[in-house]
Amino acid sequence: PPQPDEAPPPPLASVPVPWKNVGSCKGHRESPGSLVEASAGEEAQGEEEPAAAPLDVSRLRSSSMEIREKGSEFLKEELHKAQKELKLKDEECERLGRVRDQLQQELEELTASLFEEAHKMVREANMKQAASEKQLKEARGKVDTTLFAEFQAWRASPMLDKACPFLERVYREDVGPCLDFTMQELSALVRAAVEDNTLTIEPVASQPLPTGKAAEVDCGSANTCALSGLARICRHRIRLGDSESHYYISPSSRARITAVCNFFTYIRYIQQGLVRQDAEPMFWEIMRLRKEMSLAKLGFFPLEA
Repeated sequence: PPQPDEAPPPPLASVPVPWKNVGSCKGHRESPGSLVEASAGEEAQGEEEPAAAPLDVSRLRSSSMEIREKGSEFLKEELHKAQKELKLKDEECERLGRVRDQLQQELEELTASLFEEAHKMVREANMKQAASEKQLKEARGKVDTTLFAEFQAWRASPMLDKACPFLERVYREDVGPCLDFTMQELSALVRAAVEDNTLTIEPVASQPLPTGKAAEVDCGSANTCALSGLARICRHRIRLGDSESHYYISPSSRARITAVCNFFTYIRYIQQGLVRQDAEPMFWEIMRLRKEMSLAKLGFFPLEA
């Protein structure tokens, strides 16, 4: 602090120099003389700085322009690459588009060709079916007319005589072939028994011997058909008339015999006047029974047979 007899220092605001940081000095303030010297030194240094500033600015400008030119060239190269790739992709898209259009056209042509071919095949099939149905109808009309006329003639005087045209046809076309087995001798006996209505078919089972009668005689084995001679499991056996002999038969042989028996049973009912129908329903029932004989002859029969 100043002594009382000394003059006070000039105010700080009158000194046009900035304060200088004294660092680690505590509570110490420079003297006015030192402030003036420092200000003069800074002014001298300030006069030297403007000379170096233009060099730094020009150098920065040159570097900036160089960087800008390199960046521009890089961007141009990238843009050129992108445009080239885009062009290739456009060409690929055009090629794929042409392929798609070509495939679509070929598919449409193939679809039209297939549709036309299918329509043609259906038309030809319909024409063939119509022609076949017409021929079948004409043939059936001729056959049915002849058969129906023969049936009506037999129905006017029903009998079991083979000489009449109706039964002679049925014997020749259905009954005879259906009862024609490998064992000819036994086949003839079976046919006679069917015509006389004296044939019995019974399942194979443990049956008690009839009282007061001779023991029944089994002809053959339960594993061999007596009519066809083939090794078959026989679940039924037949008896002819009053004979005590039994013959084992296979399911196929039983179906054939049963089909013929059903036919003879029906025409016996007609002969006895038990069927009270018009001629046409009777005729079609006989046709159905003839169909059953034909199927049995070919080996088609129910499994339960």
